[in-house]
Order: sequence, then structure tokens, then C-alpha cells
Amino acid sequence: MSRALPKYNKRRVAFIGGAAAVALSGAIVAGSALAGTPDRSSGTDGARTLAAAPTTITCPDVASRLPAVPASAQAEVDRNLTLLRTQIQEANQRLADTVGQGGPNFVNNAILGPLKDKRVATVNRIATAIGRTAARPDGLDALAPCTLNTGGTGTGTGGGTATGTASAAASAAPSTAATAQQPTGGAGGGAISCPDVAPRLPAVPASAQAEVDRNLTLLRTQIQEANQRLADTVGQGGPNFVQNAILGPLADKRKSTIDRIAIAIGRTSAKPEGLDSLAACTLTR
Repeated sequence: MSRALPKYNKRRVAFIGGAAAVALSGAIVAGSALAGTPDRSSGTDGARTLAAAPTTITCPDVASRLPAVPASAQAEVDRNLTLLRTQIQEANQRLADTVGQGGPNFVNNAILGPLKDKRVATVNRIATAIGRTAARPDGLDALAPCTLNTGGTGTGTGGGTATGTASAAASAAPSTAATAQQPTGGAGGGAISCPDVAPRLPAVPASAQAEVDRNLTLLRTQIQEANQRLADTVGQGGPNFVQNAILGPLADKRKSTIDRIAIAIGRTSAKPEGLDSLAACTLTR
């Protein structure tokens, strides 16, 4: 009977087969086109792509670059070397906490920049401690800048110590809610206001006056830099951006500077207490 199949049925089979082939070809072409189309939800922003990959902050090793440390300075040097490691850990944690936030310069402005400032102050304290009873080491400021490594590749200069790992497992694209809240960070403008330290100081011994004045000037500079960072990052970050990226690092720097003022006075007079309470600053709009 197959030989007696009418021509109509033969044409029908041929038509259905051809239509199926066309449909299959269309599906393959569509699938190929979709495979070659980048996922818009993943975003192309440089900072988000960088933050989405496992990253770590690497800084030059300071300990290995120091000369022989006098016994009288050993405790202070060790304390500040520990602080350097803590600063890297905190910066790595901040890096993990702010995954997907900010523009292309977010990491540099909000994390690496403040970290460098804190490292400069800490390295200078190490040099000062050594210089009291031995030759003050020069050039340690060059060890302050740190770098950001992606995917675990070490690009730090001078034997960096990658203390702490910020593994960003979250999605690179922020959620809709986070995106809507970003302007509440730097977008509102305003200015940073900090308690005035000078009026809270006791009589400053003449031997400590120069160091106290230098650190009071540094406190003013820190506020200026924080206000500049506030202006430079308008519209970046989530609801906690200003606190995590500007006010938090500023409080850390102010605490270190205020401690130096108290120590300078305490060398020849009663060390003032309670100045740490003046470290925290607020954002006024």
C-alpha cells in the first residue's frame, strides 16, 4: 500500500518535514544569538565587575624594611606593626561589605585612599619611635600605598602582606532596593562636623607644644580631606556608604592623632584622659 500512497499525502509529509526543519533551525539561531548576548543584569561598571570577583588588598611589608629597632622603641614599633595589619584587615572587610557599590573610582576613593592615609600616620609613628634613640629611618612613606588584587593574583610591590581575604560571593549587580537607596549616601551633600580638640586640652608643656600643634593641624587636614571625599563621592554607595567609607575611617585617623597629642603631653605632664570621645564626627546637612 505504501507504493500506492497518493501524491497529496507525499506532498503533505514533505511539507511538514520542511516546516519542522525550519523551526529547528530558527531555534538554533535564536539560541546562538542569546548565547552571544551579554547579560545586562551583570552590569559593565568597572567597580562592580572588580568587586564581584574574589579580591584582596595587598600592602608592602614594613617590618622587613626597618633598621635595627632600639629596645626602648620596640614596644611602640610592635604595637604599630600590629595596627598596620589591623588596618589591612579592616580595609578588606570594608571591601567585602561594599560589593557592588559605587562607581569606577569607588574602591580607590573610599577604601584604598583612606587606608593609605592611615598607613602614612602609622608608619610615621614607627619612624618617630626609632628616631628618638637612633637614626630615624627615611623613605618609609613609600610603603603606605596598597593595591587591589583580583582573583588572588599578587601584584603588590615590595613583598606585600595580604592579611585577610575579602571574598565577594555576592552578585555584582546591586538589588533594586539598594539602587534606589544609593542617593542617601553622598547625594545629599552636607558637611562633616567634628568636636574641637584644642579647647579640651590641659596646659601644654613647652617641650610638647610643637608636636601638639602639628597634630592639631593634622586633625583639621583630616576633616578637609573627608569633606573633599564626601563631595567626590556624591551619589555613590548604599545607605551606610558615608558611615562606612568616610566617617568610620575619619574616626580611626582622628583617634590615632588624638592619642599622639595625649602621649606628647604625657611625657612631661599628666596625660589627658577621655580625649578619645572627641574622635567621632557627624554629617550635617
